[in-house]
Amino acid sequence: MNLNEATIIGRVTRAPEGKALPSGVTVTSFSLATNHTYKDKDGKKVEETEFHNVVAFAGLADTIVKYVVQGQEILIKGRLKTRSWDKAGAKHYRTEIVADKMEFGQKPGGGTKTAQDESVVPDYPEEEINPEDIPF
Repeated sequence: MNLNEATIIGRVTRAPEGKALPSGVTVTSFSLATNHTYKDKDGKKVEETEFHNVVAFAGLADTIVKYVVQGQEILIKGRLKTRSWDKAGAKHYRTEIVADKMEFGQKPGGGTKTAQDESVVPDYPEEEINPEDIPF
């Protein structure tokens, strides 16, 4: 049995930008920063930051470009993919997470709402609702 699955939660290090492939499919690539904290042999707290390359295609890429901002926390689920290419006679490699799913987290400053969210939040009545008054 084989499994190639990655799930990370981190902060976006730069605003995602969308590009179109020759086929017309939208693609975006960006990176997420995650932190790992541990105590070293002397008992001092050490925090390490890891940067993860992420790429998304089609509808997910469009959503990310439209709604995700730098510094926002997001969850990415996908698979690992390593690409290679030759440049100036040297072989280069890059391992990325090809995103299949994304969930929004906190935006910079602590909020999770976008401007669009504000316009669709209904005004709920202040008084208590009697279940017998509901017509269904």
